[in-house]
Parts: sequence; structure tokens; C-alpha cells
Amino acid sequence: MVFFMSLNPRILAGFLFVSLVTVIEAEPLVGFDDETSKTQRRLEEQFDQNLSPVSQDEWLAEFSARPHHAGSSANRQVAARIEALFSAWGFDTSIVEYDILLPTPKTRALELVAPVHYTASLSEDSLPEDPSTAVRKDLLAPYNAFSKDGDVEGELVFINYGRPEDHRLLKRYGISLKGKIAIAKYGKSWRGIKPKLAAENGAIGTIIYSDPADDGYGAGDVYPVGPFKHASGVQRGSVMDMPTYPGDVLTPGRGATPGARRLKISDAPTITQIPVLPISYRDALPLLQAMGGATVPDEWVGGLPITYHLGPGPARVHLKLEFNWDRITIYNVVARLEGEKYPDEWVIRGNHYDGWNHGAADPLSGMVALLDEARSVARLASNGSRPARTIVYAAWDAEEPGLIGSTEWAEDNAKILKERAVAYLNTDGNSRGFLNIGGSHTLEKFFNQVSADVDDPQTGATLKARARAAITLFGSPEARKNIENRTDLRLSPLGSGSDYTPFLQHLGIASANLSFSGEGTGGSYHTLYDTYEHYTRFRDPKLAYGVALARVAGRATLRLANAPILPFEFASFVDNVALYIDEIVKLADTMRTQTSLANQQINEGLYKLALDPTKTLNAPDIEKEVPHFNFAPLQNSLLALQKAIAAAAPQPLKELNSDARRELNRLLYTSERRLTLEAGLTGRSWYKHHIYAPGFYTGYGVKTIPGVREAIETRDFDAVDKQIVIAAKVLEAMTIQVGKIASITGSPGRVD
Repeated sequence: MVFFMSLNPRILAGFLFVSLVTVIEAEPLVGFDDETSKTQRRLEEQFDQNLSPVSQDEWLAEFSARPHHAGSSANRQVAARIEALFSAWGFDTSIVEYDILLPTPKTRALELVAPVHYTASLSEDSLPEDPSTAVRKDLLAPYNAFSKDGDVEGELVFINYGRPEDHRLLKRYGISLKGKIAIAKYGKSWRGIKPKLAAENGAIGTIIYSDPADDGYGAGDVYPVGPFKHASGVQRGSVMDMPTYPGDVLTPGRGATPGARRLKISDAPTITQIPVLPISYRDALPLLQAMGGATVPDEWVGGLPITYHLGPGPARVHLKLEFNWDRITIYNVVARLEGEKYPDEWVIRGNHYDGWNHGAADPLSGMVALLDEARSVARLASNGSRPARTIVYAAWDAEEPGLIGSTEWAEDNAKILKERAVAYLNTDGNSRGFLNIGGSHTLEKFFNQVSADVDDPQTGATLKARARAAITLFGSPEARKNIENRTDLRLSPLGSGSDYTPFLQHLGIASANLSFSGEGTGGSYHTLYDTYEHYTRFRDPKLAYGVALARVAGRATLRLANAPILPFEFASFVDNVALYIDEIVKLADTMRTQTSLANQQINEGLYKLALDPTKTLNAPDIEKEVPHFNFAPLQNSLLALQKAIAAAAPQPLKELNSDARRELNRLLYTSERRLTLEAGLTGRSWYKHHIYAPGFYTGYGVKTIPGVREAIETRDFDAVDKQIVIAAKVLEAMTIQVGKIASITGSPGRVD
């Protein structure tokens, strides 16, 4: 239920009032019968009463008082405080340590050496209106983690957002990046893709800045007047090649324990191959102003008061970067509340706590919601309502530099997690607005029900109703048509970008990621200005959505922990997979038509650049024609899965004995494992999941049925049929699993 939009609350509330006049009796919860549903809902009412925005606010102020990046003394103090809270609430709590590589800035220098001279400040201003910005102890200077050291000089080339399509257009202009330094805008793709593609195209360095049209005065008033990016603000962030593998760069696939076998730094494939530096738009202005060459296409124009040029030159820059390549200890806080009936079935709930600086929004707004949730769960347990399954709460370290804390823990505990993990529920930064849920489609009906049981703090409507009404009023025609044909809103598939990645895509553990966003916008992300003052003024002033997040995540956690039958459901899964297969077939057809037309125009000398037909550009190369692929194995596997789900009539689950229930639940929570293959994706074996993966050239953005989709997108046509067969095999494995479930329940589509 991902929906990002700023809406007029009065209009929306009026629509919701009309659509929600009729109140119906609550339906049984997925995985529960009538009696146990009533018991669970009463428990959740008690859970809500324990939540406190005041406590969340106090923790947020405390934890964000100092910058606390991984490896800093302040971060270790935050970990110790979180451990103390969990222990005081009765959890079996430990700090799990890992030994990782983390570069930090040693030398940062950027100069414009021609046609005029300018030395970039590479600093952010302290603001009297925000006392936190004056706190400089433990402050990390703006940098990109896992950039390579380098001392390079070259002409500047403007590469827009640094996406594959941007590089294709540069080639049309006859512009080569070989020996040049690229300057790119933040946005539209994950930051690590920008230097990755620039290096592949010959660049010797990359500079990334936030353009004010996207993230500054073009969006609204800048901080401290408004929430948007201050002129000196710089977005830090990792440029580790996480689409290859996340986690410690030296220990892929295994926990970074003290005695672990490690790669040499020079052999680590996920360290970016050229030096990369983030800068502010204040520092970017003189560089861009000095550039010449062709003016950029209209779609590339930013918000600075200049004419944007492509280069190369005459602007020439000198970039020098050196890093401290240190091994540090990181600290995951892991708190366990043993289940009363099924202690060997684990529901895992996580949020990271390390920040680039103060980290109030990212990640502490999510962390304080998790703590509030965990405290309430512990109070319920102490009052006699212990969960049936074990709940594990985790506060992850070193997420920001590359999902490191969660990945090392998941790799280190892979065997037991594959045996026992029921699901992983993740939060990260939070804001206000609309509930966003991405996750495994076997949990789609479950989360639709959860979102229908929690009210929105602003409108009073249910979170699900608010999302549906917003789509009805403001969504695209495709989105509106989708909700007309489905009772449930779709969960968005997960790519990467937070701590669910190792659980879902490496271990095959059903996962979800939850947050609110859409109305608490701003430009504080990964800057000095991600402070308590900024967050409580512009993002979630009274932590009302922090409580809402705790209510949603807490219900999901408690229902997974207590459900007599785990709430996995397969009709939604197969419906979404059918959609993805249709998308891929249409992708191939569209590429085939476009390629044929473009090649014909090139041969006839008629090819024009759609963005600006008046420009004289190089004709694109003749592309290889797109063949017709044999999608039958994938489509037949889908059909078999659909038939397996629809085959059997329901059997009353009350007739199941305890052994049958236990086996049924095991089959349900291990069903996601069937979508993985040990060999992993081609070229990046760490990623085992063959339905969801981050795109190789999108980074965070998801690619569904990635083996097939990316083979087509990258025009590796010889690999497509093989990838179709591989994807068909994982659907066949899921069909077998569904058949085993049906042999117990008689109804694999719904097991409640």
C-alpha cells in the first residue's frame, strides 16, 4: 500500500465520511477463528493503551542529541541505552558484536581550476534557530562511504541523474566520459548507481549534488524557514555496490566475526571503482556555471539560476579523497521474548539506530516507535498475555553504510533463521501522511486487514480507507482501475534500501517494510539538519504518527506471534505474479516494436531526437532486433500454481490436531524459501530470491522476476529463455508447497 501524495485533509475526510457511514461487524482475523479473534482484538486494545507519544518524544530527543554514526562513542552509548531499556522491560537482551570495514573521511578537497578558480567549502552551516546543528562532536563530514581513494583532475561532464538513459543520451551528443569527472544530480536512482555507471563509461571521478529544483527552494521554503534543503546541506550516503551484495565488504555471505575469512580490500568488488564526493548546491553552482558545451535538454534543467550545459569543460576540477580504512566493532542489540506455545518459531522485528549524524528522522523516528511497541508487548506479557511464538526485537547497527549490522547477523545465524524465522518486519525512518507497506505478497491480505483496524491520526478514517480514498480521488487511471477490481490494496514488492534485504532476498524469509510518508516532506535526509528540532517541527510534531506506526507494526507482530494458523495466503501472491509476468511479456513486445521502428528510421536517415528535434545529434547505433521469447514454461508454471490454489474445498481447521497444526504452520512460514535458489541470481549469487530483487542498475528500486526482466532490459537476449526456465522452477516449487499445505487444510488459498 505505497502511496505518496500530499492531499487536502478536509476534502479527504469528507470523502471518507461518506464512504464509511456504514459500520460493519469486524470480520475474523486472518489465521484466527471467531473466538480467538475477539481475544486478540481485546489484547490489541490493551496494547494501544500502553503506547505513549511522550515517551517516543523523550527517546527521540535523547538519542538524537549527538551525531551517532557507526563506530562513534555516541553510537555505542545509544546501543547501551537501548539494551538497558529492553532489559528493564523483561527481555532476554544481548549485544552482538561484529568486526567490519568502515572507511571514514581523511582528506576531502574539491577545486575548480579552470576557467576560474573556486575552492568548495564542503561544509554545512550551523543555524542559530537549530541548536543541534552547533553540536560538532562525532560529526561526520559530508562523504560517500565506500568511495575509492583518488587524486584526479579532469573536465566536468553533466550527466543529469546518472541513469542508463542519461548515458545513452550523452552518447547521442557525442560526449565521452573517458578521462572526465562526472557531475550528477541526486535523485531518480540510488546514489551508488551514479558512480557505478559513470565508471563503466570511462569517468575518473563523480561529484553528486542535490539540485534545488528537486530538493531545495524549488520544492518550498528552505530550512530553517521551511523543511527543505538548506543551501549548504549535503546528503551523505553509501555508494557501496549493494546490488551485488550488502553487508561487510570483506565477508560476503558469512558473518563478520573476529576470526572470519576476509577478502583483501583491493579485492572487495563492492567498493566503488572511482572517487565519489557529495556536495551542496551552494558548492555546485560555481562548477556548473563554469561549464560550456551544448545546453542540456529541457528535461535536464535544474533549479539553479544558470544555463545548464553538458560540457565537457571548459570547467576543470581537481578532486582529492583519502579515507581511513579502519576495521571497527559494531553492536546489534537483540532482545528476545520467548513464546509460550511455540518458542522455536520466531517473529523478528527490526529497526536500525545508527545515523549519519543526529539521525532524528532516519532512523530514530522508527526506532522510538519500535521501543514503544516493545515496551507495550512486554507489559502485556508481564500481565499474563505472553505471545505464543517467540518475538525477537533487533536494533541494528551500521545500516547506513550498507545494511551491515542486519546482514552480518542474518548471515551469521542463517541456518537457525531458515529453520525458525516466521517473518521479518522492518521499520526505518518515519514521517506523517499515508501508510506505506511493501512486502511479501503472501502477507498482502494480512496487512490489508491490519491497516483496516488502525485509524489515521489526522482524518480518523482507517489507514486502509484513507489510502483507498486517496487513490480514488487522485490516483492514476491504472491505479483507480486496480482498486475497482480488487478488495485488497496491493503491497509494493521490495527492492532494497533497508534491513529487510538479507532476510527476504538472501534467506527467503517473508518480510515487510512499514512507514508513513507523503505529508511530512523536507530536505533533511542524511544532512546535518536531520535533527530533533527539524523532525518535531516539520515531520511529526506530536509523534502522532510514531504512535500510529507502533499500532500497525505492533498488531502485525502480535498477530503473527499469536495466530493459531499463520496468516499466509497465496491467492494474492499468484495474482501479483501474474501481473509481473504480463508486464514482462509487454516489455518484450514494446522493446521489439520500438527497436524495429528506430532501426528503420536510422536506416532511412529520418531519426530525430524526441526531446529536441532541432538539435543535430549522432544517430544511435543500430540495435539488435528483439526476438520472440518462449514464455510458455513460466506461464504454464503460473497456471499450475493457480490451479493448486483453487483446487480443494476448505476443511474446518478446528479438526486439526496439534501435530498437524505445527506442520501446517511450518509449511506456511517456509513457503517464501521456495522462491529462492541457492545458486542465486546470475552475476550476483548473494541474492537468492527469484521474484523480488533490487535492480542491478536501479539499486533500491525493485525488479520483479529479476532474472527474466533484467535479461530483457539489458538486451542479453541469449539468456532470456534460460532465465524463464529458472523462474518457472521456483513457481513449481511453490506449487509443490501449496499442495502439501492443501493436503492438511484442504484450502491452500485461505487457511483461516
